[in-house]
Amino acid sequence: MLEKSLSELYVLLVEPSGTQAKIITKELKAAGIAHSESASDGQSALKYLHQYHPDLVISSMYLPDMTGSDLVHSIRDDEELEDIAFMLISSETGFEQIDPIRQAGVSAILPKPFASHQLKRALLNTLDILKSSEMEFDEINAEDLKVLVVDDSKMARNHIKRVLGGLGISQFTEADDGSTAIPLIENTFFDFIVTDYNMPEMDGKALIEYIRQNSNQQSVPVLMVTSEGNRNSLAAVEQAGVSGICDKPFETDTVREFIYQMMSDV
Repeated sequence: MLEKSLSELYVLLVEPSGTQAKIITKELKAAGIAHSESASDGQSALKYLHQYHPDLVISSMYLPDMTGSDLVHSIRDDEELEDIAFMLISSETGFEQIDPIRQAGVSAILPKPFASHQLKRALLNTLDILKSSEMEFDEINAEDLKVLVVDDSKMARNHIKRVLGGLGISQFTEADDGSTAIPLIENTFFDFIVTDYNMPEMDGKALIEYIRQNSNQQSVPVLMVTSEGNRNSLAAVEQAGVSGICDKPFETDTVREFIYQMMSDV
């Protein structure tokens, strides 16, 4: 059961268009959101966040004074705001514009215009991230699991830890690249590893190949969470022995299912 319903979710909508703000607010109410406020620019949004600390920010990509990417990074870099969930609604599809938002850790990226069911699903995923729902295994407690999180983005690592923490996992070790992960893998036993694909010194594919061929934990489950869209690259990762691949942004239910499956295969 959800510990917090959509009607209790407190939302700040950041949208410069008055018409679009009305449309989205109407859709939020139809989805079950009872409490939402609006801001028309990034600075007003940040001031509001510091004053009222809502559960979720829903933002457009292009604001009068900054981009949605600037806004989410400002939120993630602020200790008072970093745990606030973020959702993007935008017609922008360019990889260079969208990927920094994916890497910052968001609950969803929706197209503009979006369908009502897409918004509802994104809100439910946000709710799942914000609540605690500890996983239970036949012989393992989630709090006993030791997890290595490998990503060159600190914000992405924090988001992954937050989602996994909501599932009851609390023992995390972090690495900012495959090359820094290797000595950790050689010196610590992990129940599973979560890694990004694109990293500067040693990417996720090379890390998985090392784990499967050279490490002392060749059978450890490895989940790749990535924004990589090249099918050939992902096919090569599958051949290297990844246990599962999950897109950024990811849904908590998807990660939960991956973990259940990976742990049951151990």
